Amino acid sequence: MNQDVSGGHPFKRKNWFVFAAGIAVIGLGYFLLSIPPADGFWSLTMAPVLLVVGYCVIIPASILLKDGSGADGGADTTELG
Repeated sequence: MNQDVSGGHPFKRKNWFVFAAGIAVIGLGYFLLSIPPADGFWSLTMAPVLLVVGYCVIIPASILLKDGSGADGGADTTELG
């Protein structure tokens, strides 16, 4: 029942880098969306793909990413039984 509750900010440096990469991908997606012609490859295909990847993959990954450098080296210490 001894739980290690660490205070401080939950986002670490790795989280911020992944979050910034997600913002960059989203920004690139919106930039490509604005390039004419509207029925071209960049604005019709690539921009929506980048927006979905940015919003649905990279940003959630930056939130869910854990720092593996704990006191036990990141090993899972869950005991069964």
